[in-house]
Amino acid sequence: MRGNAIINSKNAGNTGLQLLAATPDLHPPSLRRRPSAVPQRPPKMSSFSCWVLPAALLTLLCCPGSAEKAFEVYIWPEQVVVESSRSLEVNCSTNCAQPESGGLETSLTKTLLASQARWCQFLISDISQDTVLLCHFTCLGEQQSKNATISVYHPPKQVILKLQPTSVTIGNPFTIECSVPGVAPLESLTLTLLRGRETLYNQTFEGATVVPQEAVATLNVTAHREDGHHNFSCQAELDLRSRGGGIVRSISEPQVLEVYGGETEAQRG
Repeated sequence: MRGNAIINSKNAGNTGLQLLAATPDLHPPSLRRRPSAVPQRPPKMSSFSCWVLPAALLTLLCCPGSAEKAFEVYIWPEQVVVESSRSLEVNCSTNCAQPESGGLETSLTKTLLASQARWCQFLISDISQDTVLLCHFTCLGEQQSKNATISVYHPPKQVILKLQPTSVTIGNPFTIECSVPGVAPLESLTLTLLRGRETLYNQTFEGATVVPQEAVATLNVTAHREDGHHNFSCQAELDLRSRGGGIVRSISEPQVLEVYGGETEAQRG
C-alpha cells in the first residue's frame, strides 16, 4: 500500500486543482494507517476576511454618508447663572476631525485661554447683564453653531429685620419688617419671617425685572407672652434652579422683643 502526497499543479484545467501522486510507503505494515472513510475537505476560508469587507463596501455604495457621524458643535456650560461682575470659563468644541475655523462670539470681554484643532477655551470677564454666547465651527464648508445662555443675579447679601416697637405690652400689636436691598431677579426671591424655628409668614415676589431692587415683607401681629421667649429673624432665599443655578440663602441677625404685662398666677389667686 502506498501513501499519498498532495501536489499543486499549474497545468491542471482549474487553478489550484489538487493531484495525488504515488510515493513510496516507508512505514512498516504495523504502523500503516487505514484510509479514512470520511473524504478530506479543503480548508475553509475565513468568513471574516471574505465577507466583511465587501459588506462594508456595499454599505458605502448603497448608503453614502451612513458611516460618517453628523457634524456637531458643543458648548459648555449651556445654561448658567453668574453673580454680577464675576467671570466664567466657557468651552467650545466639535466632533469634526479637521475643522477649518471656529470661535466664540459675544458682546462681553473674552480671553482665549487654550485651544487645539477641535476645541477652544475662553474666559468671559465682568459679566454684568444677561447674555447669549455663540460657539461656531466650520467643517468641509459647512458651518454649525451652538448657543449658551448666561443669567446674572444679585444675591441677598444683606437681610435686615426690624421689630416696631421693640417692646410691647401683651395684647398690643407690633410689626415685623424684613428688607433686602439690591436683589435680583426678584421673581426668584422668597422672604420668610421666623419666631425661633417657627415660620410666621413667607412671601414670594413677582416680576421679571433683572434690575436690582429692594424687597420688603411686613407682618402685623398681636403680642403674646411667648413672643418674649424667642428670637425673631428673617431668611432670604433666592431660587435660581430654573436658570441652571442653585439656591442662595441669607439670614438676618436675630432680634428680641420685650413683652410686658399680663397677670401672674399670684395676682390671679
